Amino acid sequence: MWGNSGYLAAANLRASARGMVAVLTALVLSIGLGGTVWFLQDNLQRQTEAQAHDGTRARHALVSGAGLPASASEQARHIPGVEAATGVRRTAVVVRGGLEPTTASAQGIDPKGADRTMDLGVRSGGLEALGGKDTVAVSTALAGSAGWEVGDRAHLWLGDGTPVTLRVVAVYDRGFGFGDVTLGKATLAGHTRTGLDDHVLVRTAADASPAEVSAALAALARQYPGAAVTGTDRLTAELAADLAVSAWLNRMLILVLVGYAVLAAANTLIMAALARTGELSLLRLVGVTRGQIKRMIHAEQAGLLGVALAVGGAIAAVTLSSVVNAVTGERVPYVPVLGWVTIVAGTVTLALVAVLLPIGRVLRVSPVRGIGLRE
Repeated sequence: MWGNSGYLAAANLRASARGMVAVLTALVLSIGLGGTVWFLQDNLQRQTEAQAHDGTRARHALVSGAGLPASASEQARHIPGVEAATGVRRTAVVVRGGLEPTTASAQGIDPKGADRTMDLGVRSGGLEALGGKDTVAVSTALAGSAGWEVGDRAHLWLGDGTPVTLRVVAVYDRGFGFGDVTLGKATLAGHTRTGLDDHVLVRTAADASPAEVSAALAALARQYPGAAVTGTDRLTAELAADLAVSAWLNRMLILVLVGYAVLAAANTLIMAALARTGELSLLRLVGVTRGQIKRMIHAEQAGLLGVALAVGGAIAAVTLSSVVNAVTGERVPYVPVLGWVTIVAGTVTLALVAVLLPIGRVLRVSPVRGIGLRE
């Protein structure tokens, strides 16, 4: 394919294998690190949105930025055509265990009819037991890391710093969409800043009149400042928007890590290219033209990039699949097309810019003068 330049490129790669390994390692590092940490954020965001969407059985939601009292969900239950209503209070808890305590997202609910408004994917136990004051349900991820099973005692700190020991009554799968910890309202009573619900999930009966239920819910919303009735799809969309903001903040940190890898790779590529002044000058003195040398460099880069993309892609695939499977339970990670195209295009651009520009400078040096320069 490359003719004489390809022959020279193959010979050079064999003769300079040790030096080429440093270049190859830099490229593989950029692809492997970028492809792993960047796409992990996409998978976590996608899993959270999917779990929140699939696990919400309610059709309507009563929301208020100022919060809703527990009486709002009780009033919603008495509306004709409403099958179940569940008030949800967002909070956070601190979990003991490991090297240091960790913060976990949590929600407080009234377990009465909660199985009809939300599906947490309960694997063992049941949410109805959350009616007791000293009970808790946890996600499979948290249960696995803390070593908890149904019936065990969980040591936590509530949002206001109160230490509690709770009995695990259920373990569920959808921790990303609903939080790693689910508590009963009785357990949270007096331990949150406002003591109000963030929203109320409302499920209507199959034979209910949508217009009548919507009108009754709107009338209920007018009783509370800033309250409104919305579809649960909008709640999921708002969650996705919040996740997108958090994702970009995380990606800024990821860009710093990837940036260091890219700088290291660029430095290695540039120094390796500039160190070839004597070699390329000798080739020009024995009759190799500038055009043939440039084609030789192109052939070398094609070979190195091909190997780097294959090895780096394999490393990223194995690492990403293992992490995603361990964290979310999904065996096949989600990789957006634009993402992997950006990784590949960025690596190719890095290799071409960091090699071709220094080589162009080297070729502007007289071969007689260049062959006498010390490396």
